[in-house]
Amino acid sequence: AVRGGVGDAKTGGNYAASLMIAEKVKKLGYVQVLWLDAVTGRYIEEVGTMNIMFVYEGKKIVTPPLTGSILPGVTRDSLLTLAPDLGYEVSEEMLDVEQMLADVTSGKITEVFGCGTAVVISPVGKFGYKGEDYIVNNNEVGPIARHLYQALTDIQFGRVEDTYNWTHTIQVK
Repeated sequence: AVRGGVGDAKTGGNYAASLMIAEKVKKLGYVQVLWLDAVTGRYIEEVGTMNIMFVYEGKKIVTPPLTGSILPGVTRDSLLTLAPDLGYEVSEEMLDVEQMLADVTSGKITEVFGCGTAVVISPVGKFGYKGEDYIVNNNEVGPIARHLYQALTDIQFGRVEDTYNWTHTIQVK
């Protein structure tokens, strides 16, 4: 989406516009589309209909900043709140796609995952870009993605105390 548009809102037009390219990438053997900014085509915004997060050197979680073209997801916000309490550093940064791929290749990026209400966390194991494939963490789910998933779903399902006041019990009559 372009800044000033409706990329930061859940609208039918945002989803409909992505369907044709999503079908194209599936035919190429990929599951989702990595969306880049509409102005320069360099900066990472989202993956599929999810926010995206990158783990650097097994400890720092980086996600693109909310620029008006990225959906401010509830799960994204929850993970950015929860992660520091679990001992991880978090940062919102503009991420150039070619630098990100270089960081995947060098091993500087150790995990990548999408996040959203429907999936909570969905690991990314491979990127395809300009005819090349880039494998993340040997195409395995990483320990930080597992840790964050477990911590957030434990809160959601009431297995641990919700110290953030995110959940509310509704009485059914």
